[in-house]
Amino acid sequence: MPTVQDLARLLEAAAPLAYQESYDNAGLQCGDPHAEITGVLITLDCTPAVVAEAVRRGCNVVVAHHPVIFRPLKRLTGANEVEQTIISALKNDVAIYAAHTNLDNVRGGVNDKLAEKLGLLKTRVLAPQTGTLARLITYVPNRPEDQQADVAGRVLAALYAAGAGQVGQYSDCSFRTEGTGTFTPGNGAQPAIGAQNQAETVAELRLEVLLPLHRQAAVLRALRASHPYEEVAYELIKLENTHQEIGAGLVGELPEALTPSAFRQRLKRQLLVPVVRHTAFEKPIKTVAICGGAGAFLIGAARAAGADAYVTGDVKYHEFFGAEGQLMLCDVGHFESEQFTGEVFRDLLTAGFERTFAVLIAETPTNPVQYDC
Repeated sequence: MPTVQDLARLLEAAAPLAYQESYDNAGLQCGDPHAEITGVLITLDCTPAVVAEAVRRGCNVVVAHHPVIFRPLKRLTGANEVEQTIISALKNDVAIYAAHTNLDNVRGGVNDKLAEKLGLLKTRVLAPQTGTLARLITYVPNRPEDQQADVAGRVLAALYAAGAGQVGQYSDCSFRTEGTGTFTPGNGAQPAIGAQNQAETVAELRLEVLLPLHRQAAVLRALRASHPYEEVAYELIKLENTHQEIGAGLVGELPEALTPSAFRQRLKRQLLVPVVRHTAFEKPIKTVAICGGAGAFLIGAARAAGADAYVTGDVKYHEFFGAEGQLMLCDVGHFESEQFTGEVFRDLLTAGFERTFAVLIAETPTNPVQYDC
């Protein structure tokens, strides 16, 4: 039977914890990582009522978007809802796992689901992250006459399998340059080429691949395991390049331009929202930027991307002025912009595990905001 730890590995392969924001607390919130899963209940927020529903429906894991432990807990006395949730989960042997901004910042996550609901096409990341990539350079013998021909191919295949060589939608990406390497094995060496205390000159290939920094340890293990040399020479250089597939928000195109009024009706219909707070705007809406949750920090990025509308939640009064008449800023609500995240979790879990346990969407309402329309 799969365990809670298996579930964590699966979700973190899709949304690595390395991609969460510095203030966040994604990951396993409480529970035994080695416990076998009897069922998974999916929710946007985990509350005592959600834990009770999990117990009632035979689920010993709750997967939530928002971490229940967001700030450090100094005590567990049940003095507030967060403490009550953790106490109830511990008493009932229910593990709680959260994938928050790491799921916001990856393709196939929160914003792709929102884009799907709105029918956006040709989407791209609105604010790509920097500092998440590195370049690995290594050197392998270039001796096609050997029985171990295509050493470069074997090393590269191992690096690709470990997570290197991905550039956007292209995989198995590398660069190679021919050159000459020199070395003299010492007394204790066991060289793959040459002999102890004899200077050696070898035709070599310089191999270069990109890798996400969170895969660094795995890629270096693969390099050492696949490389023929006893001592593997390599360089690992952190890059400041933006990662075009990792970052906050998305921007895309509607199938056809809509009037501002028709676009707002589309928001209400597709996102099941009773009201949309918005700025005045009279031009047709074609290019749309989105960010599930609290996305006011991306208003400037949406303007810079040439968006006609920006859809998000939690916009404060003064932040609406940030539209500067250049786009229609639409606040549909925090919960409303993320309410379909459960579908993301469900699809990942049902595709990643055999049907040995139920994956259920919580029925307990957790939106603290009510509308009187």
